[in-house]
Amino acid sequence: MSEEVKSENFNLEDYQIKRAPEKKAIVIEETGASFEITVKEMSWSKRNQLISKCMKFDSKGNTNFEADTYVRNCLREMIVDAPWGATTESFLISIDTRLGGALEKLVPSAFGEDDKVDKVKKE
Repeated sequence: MSEEVKSENFNLEDYQIKRAPEKKAIVIEETGASFEITVKEMSWSKRNQLISKCMKFDSKGNTNFEADTYVRNCLREMIVDAPWGATTESFLISIDTRLGGALEKLVPSAFGEDDKVDKVKKE
């Protein structure tokens, strides 16, 4: 690592995504069933690309965010190994709310940072 991106108070490596996927335990709250999947971190840039793909504008300038599409795209991007095999569109549209809800917890908030800004503005 070059000295230009490392100082006493800042280390770029602390803010870079991990390259190695990691195992996560998934628990289905309604049944108590649990299993492991392997996920990779999603970069800030990839998250923003997915948000942009899911944001639609009409001719009057109104916006619509397709949350379902965002969640499915994130899960396909993040899950690299699971008991069901590949995390495909067909798989995701076939699962019930119990499994879907458990997997959705892995997905980074699309607008989490914006919520913090709004809170500060209101105070």
